[in-house]
Amino acid sequence: MSSDPRRLLFKLGRFVLASPFLDSYPHLVNARELALDLLDRWPKSRLLADELLERSLAQSSLSGADRAFVTELFYGCLRRKLSLDFLLAQLATKAPRPIVANVLTLGLYQLFYLKTPAHAAVNETVALAKTHAGEAEAKFTNAILRRAQRESDALLAKLEDTRKGEPWIYYSHPEWLWNRWATRLGREQTAALCDWNNQPPPLYLRINTLKTSAKPADVPADPTGHPLCWRVTDTTGLFQTKSFINGEFYVQDPSTLVAVDMLDPQPGDAMLDMCAAPGGKTTYIAQKMQNRGRIIAADSTNSRLALVGENCRRLGVEIVATLACEGTRLDRCLRGEEFDRVLVDAPCSNTGVLRRRVDLRWRLNKGEIARLGALQAKLIESAAKFAKRGGVLVYSTCSLEPEENEGVVEAFLTSHEKFTVETTRSLFPPRDGVDGAFVARFRRTNAT
Repeated sequence: MSSDPRRLLFKLGRFVLASPFLDSYPHLVNARELALDLLDRWPKSRLLADELLERSLAQSSLSGADRAFVTELFYGCLRRKLSLDFLLAQLATKAPRPIVANVLTLGLYQLFYLKTPAHAAVNETVALAKTHAGEAEAKFTNAILRRAQRESDALLAKLEDTRKGEPWIYYSHPEWLWNRWATRLGREQTAALCDWNNQPPPLYLRINTLKTSAKPADVPADPTGHPLCWRVTDTTGLFQTKSFINGEFYVQDPSTLVAVDMLDPQPGDAMLDMCAAPGGKTTYIAQKMQNRGRIIAADSTNSRLALVGENCRRLGVEIVATLACEGTRLDRCLRGEEFDRVLVDAPCSNTGVLRRRVDLRWRLNKGEIARLGALQAKLIESAAKFAKRGGVLVYSTCSLEPEENEGVVEAFLTSHEKFTVETTRSLFPPRDGVDGAFVARFRRTNAT
């Protein structure tokens, strides 16, 4: 989710690292140069794309329009990576070296997806090649892009043909992930999901009723199906608005509100949020509790909890105490304590939010889903110890995978006869129009 760079840097708990690319060009780089730098650094970095982008923009003095263009180029090239690789392979008999491949990727994305006027897309991309590769490779870049322009219809037809036999190329998703989804969901639903993931996501805000009862007047936004959630129609300067600084809203997708709504916290409750960072659900819980009661917000490290504290201060939340402790070991820190309600918003594969986590599809692997399922089972096992008799336990993920959702619930119920499942809800993006999520609400019986 897009956020104020200052917030992200606070979350990361690190100094901004200067880019060697930017160090080489101390003059004000343009949007395409910055996008090229990001594409060059992304495969080598342990940071996710949104972190790389936020750091680069924090160092840049580009205008708002140029910042938006950098974001579109970088994220668009990552989303369409497999399709762009396919197009480049049709045009170049030999794979160019990485910097030139990235230059060409930027040019092809502008020609085929952004529909940038050809003269601008070609000329500006060739200029990039001259500066960052050399004269000979600039001529090669020019030849490739001129051919792409001339043969655009034939190239798009070839790409369209992949929908029949190799649809993961057309929809630019890993082959294993396409096959996994197609087996369970069918080709039509999988195509709809991949199309969803390839679209830039809208930004939503949750009204903070601890500070206001109405949509902030300085943020243009449209209502959604949730009374507290609004879709922002113009994000320009959002994090510099008076309403943001005053804590009148929190940026949050409607799908993430479901777990807290299902938890249904009440004023005066004792509440445990086991995986709290960065604090969106924690602060919404406090809002529903009207700042009355007690919330323990736990997460694995103090650096992760730092943003929880910062968000609580901005939003006027006063009933949260943070606890740095890994979820499966919480019984060592909270031995003997019981809570009215416990939330486990578990770490997951994030397959329900790939539209927002633009590069995660390329970093995720098959084994990760099984590993995360095992971790989630341990977390809900730990959570069960803290739900008092008659208390509520809610388990949620932003995953679409059964091993992380229904499978965890079924295994938990098999080994915990004192808990009953009251309701579950799954959100499927193309059907529900919001990010994917899964939520299950349990009740512990009153029996000893």
